[in-house]
Amino acid sequence: MLLAIDTSTSLIGAAVLDPGPSDRPRAGQVLAAVTHEDPRRHAELLAPAIRDALHAAGVARSDLTQVVCGVGPGPFTGLRVGVVTALVMAEALGLPVPRGVCSLDALAHAVVGQHEGPLLVASDARRKEVYWATYAVGPDGARRSSGPGVARAQDLPEQVRALPVVGRAAVLYPEALPHPVAGAGTDVDPGALAALAAALVQGVHPDAAAGAGRGLLDPEPLYLRRPDAVPTVPGGAPR
Repeated sequence: MLLAIDTSTSLIGAAVLDPGPSDRPRAGQVLAAVTHEDPRRHAELLAPAIRDALHAAGVARSDLTQVVCGVGPGPFTGLRVGVVTALVMAEALGLPVPRGVCSLDALAHAVVGQHEGPLLVASDARRKEVYWATYAVGPDGARRSSGPGVARAQDLPEQVRALPVVGRAAVLYPEALPHPVAGAGTDVDPGALAALAAALVQGVHPDAAAGAGRGLLDPEPLYLRRPDAVPTVPGGAPR
């Protein structure tokens, strides 16, 4: 059983997916997904989400065979909560080192079957900025074509801003990103993250063998920019 967690957005979530083999009745299905929305309580809400997702799926922790986590880009504190939780769970349960997935890729994967063609994914980076990436979406998946990056929405190239868009930034900056995909989610769906991770593990996603930050990643937060707080040396000078 595969456990997927993501804390890269305001939606803190966990999902359980049965990756197979194919002769199992629920193979390839997301068995349960639990989310809580709060931009400041990732540490408090992630553990209950994992517990409740396992319970809803009828899966014990000892049944897990793999943990995957969204590695962002996202806010510093929330992102660390998810990555560290994945690492600790895998170590405690004797599982392989968790694999990471770009959280923007999961947002794009969520609209496969609903949208085809070029796509912009843009999430809230705070400071009036967005985390963004572009994709080519087809029936077999969403393949990243540029990004991820961070910028003000209005500073993105005109041809990028003109694309159909998913993600919370479309709600926050409708003047700059005027073409939201109808019915698409605004934050990372842990079920979509689980399905994408399973497709990458099984080699059936177009990015399964890709490099350059595509496909499965190391479990390291993808920050894209420096933190606001930095250590200082005696005398108060920044390091």
